[in-house]
Amino acid sequence: MRRTDRLFEIIQILRDGKLHRAQDIAERLEVSTRTIYRDMDTLVASGVPVEGERGVGYMVREQISLPPLTLTPEELEALNLGMAIVAEAADPDLKAAALSLAAKVDAVLPEQTIAEADAWKFAVYPFSDAARAFAHMPALRAAIKARQKLQLSYRRIDGTLTERRIRPLHMEYWGRVWTLTAWCETRSAFRVFRVDLIEDASALPELFVDEPGKRLQDYDPYGNSG
Repeated sequence: MRRTDRLFEIIQILRDGKLHRAQDIAERLEVSTRTIYRDMDTLVASGVPVEGERGVGYMVREQISLPPLTLTPEELEALNLGMAIVAEAADPDLKAAALSLAAKVDAVLPEQTIAEADAWKFAVYPFSDAARAFAHMPALRAAIKARQKLQLSYRRIDGTLTERRIRPLHMEYWGRVWTLTAWCETRSAFRVFRVDLIEDASALPELFVDEPGKRLQDYDPYGNSG
């Protein structure tokens, strides 16, 4: 398993909100506990809201949004995407500007939610393929708002290309990697897709309505993945 894929799998394990020991995660992913410690340090430095310590365990705390009085959801999404794009740039001036912007954003957040500026340093940024996701963001956002079904061509982490018919429900941002939670009609189950692994997302001429068991509030995050 590539390190990028392992980091994503760790996020999926932690997203149930429970405390997980590094030893248990290491056994599940078939790596050493020391490797998990290093991965946790990388996730924290990359902006993923992980709390915990060695010997105790780790969990993902609730993610923080900027006050709506300051930014609309669309403006916040644009800010996050912009920072992710700059993270791929080689221009040192742009990197410096991103660090400055991150500091200004931190300055308006409650003290307990302030992230260190190092979280935006690009040496620790583990999701180097994130830019691939940007092309799909407008279609995914539009489908979620319109409650429109999608046909996905999705590249699994093992390289297999799979076709999925889904009901897109929600997108989340994890330290500059985006995920899409959906009800997968192909598998008759909830699935979480990495947006950067989507090859194609085509809108289908069919809308969907809430059905018990297929709504976002019915989703149990533990163990569900694409």
